Amino acid sequence: MRYGVVLFTSDRGITPANAAAAAEEAGFDSFYVPEHTHIPTARTAAHPRTGDETLPDDRYLRTLDPWVALGTAAAVTSRITLSTAVALPAAHDPIILAKTIATLDHLSGGRVELGVGFGWNTEELGDHGVPANKRRTVLAEKLAAMREIWTQEQAEYNGQFVQFGPSWSWPKPAGQVPVILGAAGTEQSFTWLARNASGWLTTPAEADIAPKIELLNRVWKDNGREGTPRVVALAGRHDAAQLAQWSEAGVTEVVFGLPDRSADDVKGYLAKLGGKLDRSI
Repeated sequence: MRYGVVLFTSDRGITPANAAAAAEEAGFDSFYVPEHTHIPTARTAAHPRTGDETLPDDRYLRTLDPWVALGTAAAVTSRITLSTAVALPAAHDPIILAKTIATLDHLSGGRVELGVGFGWNTEELGDHGVPANKRRTVLAEKLAAMREIWTQEQAEYNGQFVQFGPSWSWPKPAGQVPVILGAAGTEQSFTWLARNASGWLTTPAEADIAPKIELLNRVWKDNGREGTPRVVALAGRHDAAQLAQWSEAGVTEVVFGLPDRSADDVKGYLAKLGGKLDRSI
């Protein structure tokens, strides 16, 4: 099982570069950052954790651009994979985002993965022209368009929300960019995942994930997918028994959140946590 960390980036505390370098030194396999382009002050969309328009953390207002953040991390690491938990491709021009991700993948030596979400903040997406009831369709189209750009010498796409004619765009990613969906473990989410992604990232509020992994595997096969999907589980405190149970249930990677503290505190936390991990499961 792989182990990673997610840094809720902001304009205070440890920088992404310092956190990624410390995580790699501590033996972690992956480094994640989130994305919010902005937070509209007037909202009706309920946050998944609070259940209403209030936010659980002021870092939602202060998140750094994920691709710039990961670019700085790429420059000071050599092994750790670089990903998002989660990015919001629906909010972006797919031609520009495809170029950004492919460039980062090229400069990092093929270490980029893409964690995506539908976007709980419908007002945020609305400011980017994304209808609330079309979030899943828009995300699917933009991912498909980016894959065309990444894999075809001459790429083109003609969808409901994305259209462009035959075009050239380099660099190409070193390989297929894995796409992991961060969403609640429901049949609706898993059906979208089986058609558009390669794995599932659990939400912070996810409880018993074993039966949900069973559901995911069934939906995966029902949609004609071969093998098994990746399962990335978000964890709180280190719990050896829980990690062993997750491994047996089919979790392939566990990601721990980093504390919102000073750089020295975060580095100490990473070193201590890295020493606790059981690499045999």
